[in-house]
Amino acid sequence: MTVDTELLETNAVVKPPRLTTEEVWRAIEKRSFAVLGYETPSGDPRSSGVMYEAMNRRLYVAVEPNGWKARHIAASGRVSVTVPVHRAGVLALIAPIPPATISVHGGASVHPAGTLQTRTLLERLGSLLPRERRGSAAVIEIVPDGAFVTYGVGVPLRQMRDTERARARVPVR
Repeated sequence: MTVDTELLETNAVVKPPRLTTEEVWRAIEKRSFAVLGYETPSGDPRSSGVMYEAMNRRLYVAVEPNGWKARHIAASGRVSVTVPVHRAGVLALIAPIPPATISVHGGASVHPAGTLQTRTLLERLGSLLPRERRGSAAVIEIVPDGAFVTYGVGVPLRQMRDTERARARVPVR
Protein backbone atom coordinates (compact mmCIF):
# COMPACT_ATOMS: atom_id res chain seq x y z
CA MET A 1 0.00 0.00 0.00
CA THR A 2 1.43 3.36 -0.98
CA VAL A 3 0.78 6.57 0.86
CA ASP A 4 -0.28 9.62 -1.11
CA THR A 5 1.91 12.28 0.51
CA GLU A 6 0.08 15.10 -1.31
CA LEU A 7 -3.20 13.94 0.21
CA LEU A 8 -1.61 13.75 3.65
CA GLU A 9 -0.27 17.31 3.31
CA THR A 10 -3.67 18.58 2.19
CA ASN A 11 -5.56 16.98 5.10
CA ALA A 12 -2.93 17.63 7.75
CA VAL A 13 -3.86 19.81 10.68
CA VAL A 14 -1.61 22.85 10.48
CA LYS A 15 -1.08 25.23 13.38
CA PRO A 16 -0.65 28.98 12.86
CA PRO A 17 2.92 30.27 12.74
CA ARG A 18 4.68 30.48 16.07
CA LEU A 19 5.91 34.06 16.11
CA THR A 20 7.41 35.67 19.13
CA THR A 21 6.90 39.23 20.26
CA GLU A 22 10.59 39.87 19.55
CA GLU A 23 10.26 38.64 15.94
CA VAL A 24 7.29 40.92 15.32
CA TRP A 25 9.08 43.94 16.80
CA ARG A 26 12.16 43.18 14.67
CA ALA A 27 9.97 43.15 11.54
CA ILE A 28 8.42 46.49 12.56
CA GLU A 29 11.84 48.02 13.28
CA LYS A 30 13.08 47.07 9.78
CA ARG A 31 10.33 49.08 8.14
CA SER A 32 9.36 52.75 8.12
CA PHE A 33 5.95 52.95 6.39
CA ALA A 34 2.58 52.20 7.98
CA VAL A 35 -1.09 52.99 7.57
CA LEU A 36 -2.34 54.88 10.61
CA GLY A 37 -6.05 54.63 11.37
CA TYR A 38 -7.90 57.03 13.64
CA GLU A 39 -11.32 58.55 14.18
CA THR A 40 -12.42 62.11 13.52
CA PRO A 41 -14.27 64.01 16.26
CA SER A 42 -17.51 63.36 14.34
CA GLY A 43 -16.84 59.59 14.51
CA ASP A 44 -15.79 59.09 10.90
CA PRO A 45 -12.93 56.66 10.26
CA ARG A 46 -9.83 58.03 8.59
CA SER A 47 -6.50 56.50 7.62
CA SER A 48 -3.24 57.97 6.43
CA GLY A 49 0.01 56.58 5.15
CA VAL A 50 2.85 57.67 7.45
CA MET A 51 6.57 57.26 7.89
CA TYR A 52 7.47 56.07 11.38
CA GLU A 53 10.40 55.19 13.57
CA ALA A 54 10.23 52.40 16.15
CA MET A 55 12.13 53.05 19.40
CA ASN A 56 11.77 51.35 22.77
CA ARG A 57 8.65 49.44 21.68
CA ARG A 58 6.85 52.59 20.64
CA LEU A 59 6.22 54.12 17.24
CA TYR A 60 6.85 57.79 16.47
CA VAL A 61 5.39 59.78 13.59
CA ALA A 62 6.27 63.39 12.72
CA VAL A 63 3.21 65.43 11.64
CA GLU A 64 2.03 68.97 10.97
CA PRO A 65 1.06 70.42 14.36
CA ASN A 66 -2.30 71.75 13.10
CA GLY A 67 -3.01 68.97 10.59
CA TRP A 68 -5.79 66.40 10.68
CA LYS A 69 -3.69 63.66 12.23
CA ALA A 70 -2.47 65.78 15.12
CA ARG A 71 -5.92 67.24 15.87
CA HIS A 72 -7.95 64.06 15.53
CA ILE A 73 -5.53 61.78 17.34
CA ALA A 74 -5.11 64.25 20.19
CA ALA A 75 -8.90 64.24 20.62
CA SER A 76 -9.35 60.45 20.74
CA GLY A 77 -5.98 59.17 21.97
CA ARG A 78 -6.48 55.86 20.10
CA VAL A 79 -5.12 54.60 16.78
CA SER A 80 -4.64 51.48 14.74
CA VAL A 81 -1.47 50.79 12.81
CA THR A 82 -0.89 48.40 9.91
CA VAL A 83 2.67 47.81 8.72
CA PRO A 84 2.97 46.18 5.27
CA VAL A 85 5.84 43.70 5.06
CA HIS A 86 6.76 43.43 1.39
CA ARG A 87 7.68 40.01 0.10
CA ALA A 88 10.75 39.70 -2.07
CA GLY A 89 12.12 36.95 -4.23
CA VAL A 90 12.15 35.87 -7.84
CA LEU A 91 8.37 35.42 -8.01
CA ALA A 92 7.86 39.08 -7.10
CA LEU A 93 9.55 40.01 -10.39
CA ILE A 94 6.87 38.31 -12.50
CA ALA A 95 3.70 38.36 -10.37
CA PRO A 96 2.04 40.80 -7.99
CA ILE A 97 2.75 39.51 -4.50
CA PRO A 98 0.59 40.83 -1.67
CA PRO A 99 2.52 42.08 1.34
CA ALA A 100 2.34 40.37 4.67
CA THR A 101 0.96 42.67 7.37
CA ILE A 102 1.32 43.46 11.05
CA SER A 103 -1.62 45.28 12.66
CA VAL A 104 -2.03 46.59 16.17
CA HIS A 105 -4.01 49.19 18.06
CA GLY A 106 -2.83 51.39 20.85
CA GLY A 107 -2.84 54.61 22.76
CA ALA A 108 -1.47 57.70 21.09
CA SER A 109 -0.40 61.08 22.34
CA VAL A 110 0.59 64.14 20.38
CA HIS A 111 3.70 66.00 21.53
CA PRO A 112 3.33 69.64 20.47
CA ALA A 113 5.84 71.38 18.25
CA GLY A 114 8.62 73.35 19.88
CA THR A 115 8.88 71.49 23.20
CA LEU A 116 12.18 70.04 24.36
CA GLN A 117 10.75 66.52 24.27
CA THR A 118 9.52 66.98 20.69
CA ARG A 119 12.83 68.48 19.53
CA THR A 120 14.70 65.56 21.11
CA LEU A 121 12.40 63.05 19.41
CA LEU A 122 12.68 64.81 16.05
CA GLU A 123 16.49 64.65 16.25
CA ARG A 124 16.22 60.88 16.72
CA LEU A 125 13.68 60.53 13.92
CA GLY A 126 16.23 62.02 11.52
CA SER A 127 15.24 61.31 7.94
CA LEU A 128 11.48 61.11 8.51
CA LEU A 129 11.08 64.74 7.61
CA PRO A 130 13.09 67.48 5.94
CA ARG A 131 15.46 69.42 8.18
CA GLU A 132 13.59 72.72 7.57
CA ARG A 133 10.37 71.23 9.06
CA ARG A 134 11.92 69.69 12.17
CA GLY A 135 11.48 72.83 14.26
CA SER A 136 7.78 73.11 13.48
CA ALA A 137 6.64 69.47 13.54
CA ALA A 138 4.61 67.72 16.22
CA VAL A 139 5.26 64.07 17.10
CA ILE A 140 2.68 61.35 17.60
CA GLU A 141 3.83 58.71 20.07
CA ILE A 142 2.04 55.37 19.71
CA VAL A 143 2.13 52.77 22.48
CA PRO A 144 0.81 49.47 21.08
CA ASP A 145 -1.35 47.38 23.39
CA GLY A 146 -3.17 44.07 23.27
CA ALA A 147 -1.85 41.82 20.54
CA PHE A 148 -0.26 42.12 17.14
CA VAL A 149 -2.39 40.50 14.44
CA THR A 150 -0.15 39.28 11.65
CA TYR A 151 -0.87 37.89 8.23
CA GLY A 152 1.85 36.12 6.27
CA VAL A 153 4.71 37.10 8.60
CA GLY A 154 7.14 34.20 8.92
CA VAL A 155 5.10 32.10 6.46
CA PRO A 156 6.25 30.84 3.06
CA LEU A 157 4.50 32.64 0.21
CA ARG A 158 2.63 29.56 -1.00
CA GLN A 159 1.00 29.21 2.42
CA MET A 160 -0.40 32.75 2.56
CA ARG A 161 -3.66 31.63 0.90
CA ASP A 162 -4.39 29.37 3.87
CA THR A 163 -5.58 31.77 6.56
CA GLU A 164 -4.98 29.24 9.35
CA ARG A 165 -1.32 29.06 8.36
CA ALA A 166 -0.93 32.74 7.55
CA ARG A 167 -2.50 34.41 10.60
CA ALA A 168 -1.14 34.81 14.10
CA ARG A 169 -1.92 36.78 17.27
CA VAL A 170 1.17 37.74 19.24
CA PRO A 171 1.15 39.63 22.55
CA VAL A 172 2.56 43.16 22.31
CA ARG A 173 4.58 42.82 25.51
